[in-house]
Amino acid sequence: MSKDSLLLQPIQVGNLTLKNRIMFPPLTTGYEERDGSIGPRSLAFYERLAKGGTGFVVIGDVAPVMTASPTPKLFDDRQIPAFKALADALHKYDCKVALQIFHPEYDVPEVGRLIRMAQMAAKEGMEAKAKGDMATFGAKMKESQEFGKQAHGKIAYDMKHFIQDVTPAQLAQIKEYIAQASRRAQEAGIDAIEVHGDRLLGSLCSKLMNFRTDEYGGSFENRVRYALEVVAAIKEAAPKLMIEYKLPIITKNPDGSDRGKGGLHPEDAVEFAKLLEKAGVHMIQVAQANHTGNMADTIPPMGTREENWVLPVCKAVKAAVSIPVATVGKVLTVENGEKILSNGDADIIAYGRSLLCDPDIALKAESGEPIRLCLNCNKGCVDAIQNRRYISCVLNAENGDEATISIKPGDGKKKVVVVGGGVAGLEAARVAALRGYEVDLYEKEAVLGGQINIAAVPPRKDEILRSVAYFECILPALGVKIHLNTEATKEIMNAADAVIVAVGAHDMILPIPGADGANVVSSWDVLSGKAEATGHCAVIGGGLVGTETAEYLLEKGCTVSVIEMLDKIASGESSTIMPTIMADFKAHDVKQYVNTKVSAIEPGCVKAIQGEEEITIPCDMVVMAVGSRKNVLDTEGLTVPVYYAGDCSGERTASIAEAIRGGYNAANAI
Repeated sequence: MSKDSLLLQPIQVGNLTLKNRIMFPPLTTGYEERDGSIGPRSLAFYERLAKGGTGFVVIGDVAPVMTASPTPKLFDDRQIPAFKALADALHKYDCKVALQIFHPEYDVPEVGRLIRMAQMAAKEGMEAKAKGDMATFGAKMKESQEFGKQAHGKIAYDMKHFIQDVTPAQLAQIKEYIAQASRRAQEAGIDAIEVHGDRLLGSLCSKLMNFRTDEYGGSFENRVRYALEVVAAIKEAAPKLMIEYKLPIITKNPDGSDRGKGGLHPEDAVEFAKLLEKAGVHMIQVAQANHTGNMADTIPPMGTREENWVLPVCKAVKAAVSIPVATVGKVLTVENGEKILSNGDADIIAYGRSLLCDPDIALKAESGEPIRLCLNCNKGCVDAIQNRRYISCVLNAENGDEATISIKPGDGKKKVVVVGGGVAGLEAARVAALRGYEVDLYEKEAVLGGQINIAAVPPRKDEILRSVAYFECILPALGVKIHLNTEATKEIMNAADAVIVAVGAHDMILPIPGADGANVVSSWDVLSGKAEATGHCAVIGGGLVGTETAEYLLEKGCTVSVIEMLDKIASGESSTIMPTIMADFKAHDVKQYVNTKVSAIEPGCVKAIQGEEEITIPCDMVVMAVGSRKNVLDTEGLTVPVYYAGDCSGERTASIAEAIRGGYNAANAI
């Protein structure tokens, strides 16, 4: 691509000129301070997006009230300076910034009161404990737990009933909160407000969730009334701001069922878009509706939805209005975005997870440098937010720590040898080359990628190969010499100035009677094609590898039982993919033996202990998926500094995120 790319052309949106068509859509990051203000971590993250050339950044889920949600908040004038610092930082790069203003679909003041009461009781209890008053300590802690239980119960109730229960007076108060947050945004120098059309507003718009009988329920006109009132209130309170509306669409699943609840069906969405334009909205972002309890509906994990999956509805909305329309939903590549723009299907392309993975999409689209593509694994981003952690892309070692982590200039001219071509070694080679070092990478197999090549074999997992494809493009461009089918000798290593060892791990076999039988194979060998499993297979180990191997065996026509020592299978798997896995297991009648320890393997069965009971699990073959153990490279006689990365670097083998960060850190330490 080049400067002539449609993605890189400016566009007028209201009173703003966006320098290009690349947008970072609203994502909850978890980077904010405890009061929801923009602190150093948030500021560094968003500034990095701007530095990478992104033309329009939307800060997700900015609450106009003090909530328990781990999101940004702008409910107090004292927070204005922090948001002004954000606006000033992004404006240095000619990047426009919007705040997505939302209100949760629950009674925030009452939930907040209960949470504060729980916190206060706990504090009083700890103070009593410090004084030796254990009776008061016990009573206060019990009181704290009760208030906490009430708070969670209130949220659970409201998520189902608040839309029916909220009074017009409460809605008017919430509208005023939103207006005042918008006024503060304008005073802070923010460029735009994105109205969060999901959550409270989307629930009111939805015929699937709104059963009111007053002026805010029933007909289409009544259901969208409040959203239009909110738009009017924002325009009055902050007349200088561009207004964008996130329009949530209830799409269809492959089986024809509704996907999402809080939003509008496509035909109503098109009509509502016309009303939004008439109301003075300057831009519409067409997105998937949520409110199903599964984040996979809005942010689908790898292999579950096609690319550009929301685009058909976006096209219909764009055809109905004259204001700019943005599309979001696994656009993934700049080539996809370019095609969408050239076809006239949208005006702006929102890259969410993709910009977490590579914040330099805009700069690289112009220069032609390879772009690191998102895997859609959801492990560093969506799962993190659902577990109340800050997001961090598994492939981007700097993501979330932009303020403190960066590639350092090299320490003079050095030659670095990287031993191992898995993702840890590949990342180490990339970083070492970017530091200006001469890098040679040695891989004893015929292909790069290491365990990624078997991880990509189970159903829906082939997208993970994008991680290796990126390195195959970028490393030669950086001058890295790649030696396949070659082991690094000690002579080769000693001729360098430093060695990074990234030799990975090997799979384990349980040391139990029968483990060496002809009916036993390893999951790694099955996935790599070195061994074949047929008939009824007992998979020992229900972790990530075991679960994915089980699905692979089902695809091959096998009957499967999964045996796991813990109380559930796939404990480390993304929560967004678990419903798909469980549906697959149910459809194929997969037997799950949890809290079960295998004691022996015999022809035709596995002997195990479940609780205190000895059980027999019939099977034709046994597939071992009980984990891996690090490989050890003989370094005796090496006279140069040695660094370690990935599986071989510690006692516990590494996830892909840990492998990437290990390779990054090892190369950065030379």
